[in-house]
Amino acid sequence: MRDLKHLIYFENLLQQADNELIEKAKSEGKLCVAFTCENLPEPLMNLDNTFSIRLFAPNTGTTDIASYYMTNLLCETSRALLERAVEGGFNFADCLIAPDGCTMMNRCAENIELLHAMDKGNDKFFYENMEIPFKSDENGVELLVLQCQNHILKPLHETYGVDISDDAIRKAVAEHNRVCELIRAIGEYRKAEKPRITGYEFSVLTLASYVCPKYLIIDKLEETLAELKTRKPDEKPWRARILLVGSEVSDTAFIKLIEDAGAFVCCDRFCFGSFPGREPIAINDDEDALTQVCRHYTYACQCARMMNMEKFYGRKQYVADLAKEYNADGILYQQIKFCDPWAYERLTGSTMLHEDYGYPVLSIDRPYNINSSAGQTRTRVQAFVESIEIKRIKGGAN
Repeated sequence: MRDLKHLIYFENLLQQADNELIEKAKSEGKLCVAFTCENLPEPLMNLDNTFSIRLFAPNTGTTDIASYYMTNLLCETSRALLERAVEGGFNFADCLIAPDGCTMMNRCAENIELLHAMDKGNDKFFYENMEIPFKSDENGVELLVLQCQNHILKPLHETYGVDISDDAIRKAVAEHNRVCELIRAIGEYRKAEKPRITGYEFSVLTLASYVCPKYLIIDKLEETLAELKTRKPDEKPWRARILLVGSEVSDTAFIKLIEDAGAFVCCDRFCFGSFPGREPIAINDDEDALTQVCRHYTYACQCARMMNMEKFYGRKQYVADLAKEYNADGILYQQIKFCDPWAYERLTGSTMLHEDYGYPVLSIDRPYNINSSAGQTRTRVQAFVESIEIKRIKGGAN
């Protein structure tokens, strides 16, 4: 296919955490709200003159410093973020808001604060650690509302004078929804037998929507959507269609590796993906916007930390439904090395999706930077693709 007009531009934005759009927004007087987890309501960090950036550490090499403070048995994501913070790679932020998504990310945020790794030269910088629900119910909604008031809205207003009114929240939701609608509309082109966008290209666009100021990429997302309407797909068919599931994927090279092995990543159910992270938020006039935003994040959440049984079984059904909708031939279940919540979810999910739903499943753990085990991962993906092809030849027999 002909290259997307803005693909190289977006790829370049992902080469470092402090990208040119962050610098542009800061030069316009905007405040950067850094956060660490998909479970935080993004619109609440994009109010008035603020913009949110989810932290990631592209091109991570060694994590020796982070391992000294947190040991090498903690997940590679938490260590990569601490390492980058200590290096000064996140000094563009004006605050850090971290939820208790998991023990390892708690340790990461705690060490960043204790080491003052992000607040140098900014007397107003603040750190906030907040509690988030373990269950998707109305008690969880009430908890999230209270925590967002105390750890997002109140400190932003008292420290920087940010407008946290209901009108400001509704305006932020409208901008958030526009980005979500564009990402989802672009992702729809993956459903076709001959897709007009690759999984790698889509992952680049989606990741950019988390790590760049949203208002500065909307125009290019709109142009890309318009471009896809007339883009001619490749005639050569993919060997297999794969649904990628699991913990965070902030390394787009991982998806490129999968597709170089002949498997089209037709759908993304992972942290930093479009499902469920880019689902628009429904807002009505009958209830305050804050409660509605928190209700959306509480019930839409597909994170492995949600422990009620409806969510435990519902996550597998959610993946199976996506696999059917996007015509997936198989499912690749992945987790970052040493990630405890997703290690358990990967075991149960990969087993149930194969035994109860009949999908071929490849289950792997992987490093934060895929280049450190690219050969081994490529071999496993190639073998998985071949197994799907053999099953197809045999008429679907296991």
